[in-house]
Amino acid sequence: MRLSTRNQLAGTVTEVTVGAVMATVKLRLDGGGQQVTASITKEAVEELGLTVGSKAIALVKSTEVMIGVE
Repeated sequence: MRLSTRNQLAGTVTEVTVGAVMATVKLRLDGGGQQVTASITKEAVEELGLTVGSKAIALVKSTEVMIGVE
């Protein structure tokens, strides 16, 4: 599948927490210790077959990026 989304971050699922309707999925990115957390539907978790250890790609599409410093 080809997508227009430029920000594609490959990694491995480290945690899946499923609620009644929504779920959170934590993805440890390849090439480093960084982690991304996504909130998706419970149905999406089931349809994608996401489990700990699954390879996946986080797709980030946003019209706004913020940067902060202390």
